[in-house]
Amino acid sequence: MSSVLKKFLRYVKISSPSDPTTLMSPSTPGQMALALVLSREMTEMGMVDVVVDDYGYVMGFLPSNIERETKNLGFIAHMDTYPHSNGKNIKPQIVENYRGGDIVLNKEKGIVLKLSESPELNNYKGQTIITSDGSTLLGADDKAGIAEILTAIEYLVNNPDIPHGRISVCFAPDEEIGLSTQHFDMNRFGADYAYTLDGGEIGAIEYENFNASIATITINGKGYHPGYAKNKMLNAILVAWDFIGKLPTDEFPEKSSGHQGYIYVDNISGNVEKATIEILLRDFEKDGIERKKTLITNLLKEIEIVYNTEIDINIRDQYFNMKDKIQPVIFIVDIAKRAMHELGINSVISPIRGGTDGSMLSHKGMPTPNLFVGYHNSHGRYEYIPLESMEKSVEVIVKLAELFTTI
Repeated sequence: MSSVLKKFLRYVKISSPSDPTTLMSPSTPGQMALALVLSREMTEMGMVDVVVDDYGYVMGFLPSNIERETKNLGFIAHMDTYPHSNGKNIKPQIVENYRGGDIVLNKEKGIVLKLSESPELNNYKGQTIITSDGSTLLGADDKAGIAEILTAIEYLVNNPDIPHGRISVCFAPDEEIGLSTQHFDMNRFGADYAYTLDGGEIGAIEYENFNASIATITINGKGYHPGYAKNKMLNAILVAWDFIGKLPTDEFPEKSSGHQGYIYVDNISGNVEKATIEILLRDFEKDGIERKKTLITNLLKEIEIVYNTEIDINIRDQYFNMKDKIQPVIFIVDIAKRAMHELGINSVISPIRGGTDGSMLSHKGMPTPNLFVGYHNSHGRYEYIPLESMEKSVEVIVKLAELFTTI
């Protein structure tokens, strides 16, 4: 069994879903348990200054093995799994020499990974596919990234003839709930440039993502006994319904793809006297996100006048497009493309239709594109990853360490 697969199978069996309700860091004890396992392995393989801090971040370093100065390179992955799918008691399954067609995940429960729903499976005929047993997610997002980074570091330690500069490694908690950079110690990490290993299929390179904001809207109504409510009651739920009905449906998520942004009604709750709506605003361009903010603000002003009521709106920026910070140092994307080319991997540049650690870190001063890990169908029971994609990711990390000595 390959080293990266051994590590991956070991990590996925440690339950570590994050939890947005605990208000702790890390948000769950399983993440700290995994952090302690990783720190021990990092020390045993020869990394130095390995520490797990009070917030659950694991950092360690591989010293340079060359005399000349080079840029400090970093690799980052996250320890938590998606909180809204079952990530406990994961039982990975290995399908060797995949012959095509559907993969039965759980015969007893009738759970099947269908080729018709995941046609990219055809690209992996003859390869080894790792899945869960269908009762949980797999956790390749992002424990495959962790396994790949540590396998690459181990390879560099065992092959000192491969030149590399100082390499920083961090495994962070709570990425799935948007908090993985909240306590990230930039000074201690000390990398000039970094890569997150958290992308999807083989060859993916991502260096742009949404600008993101969240609008929280509170509509105030007037409650009366419904039998005597004529010309008195103002039902906040119906006002909210009217507002939502006036949003441009062609900008909803189900109508968008590629570089298109969206307006997403994520949550609505309340009663006659008060209704709350949460709306996610996403756009790759700054003027696009500002247009969306203006659109809903103006629409709410009109609703206020029509219903003669007070509506409170709070719009909070969540994260920004990392392209603005990476474009001036685009050579770090070019090096990733070169590494893949030299390894016979077709690189694919695509936007992230969501957030990423790299966005926050790039805007904190450390440009951080995202590279493939190899998984598909993340966040659910049909998640899978080809072993060969994981092994190629390890090769890319090693090649990047070598190439960074030339800049």
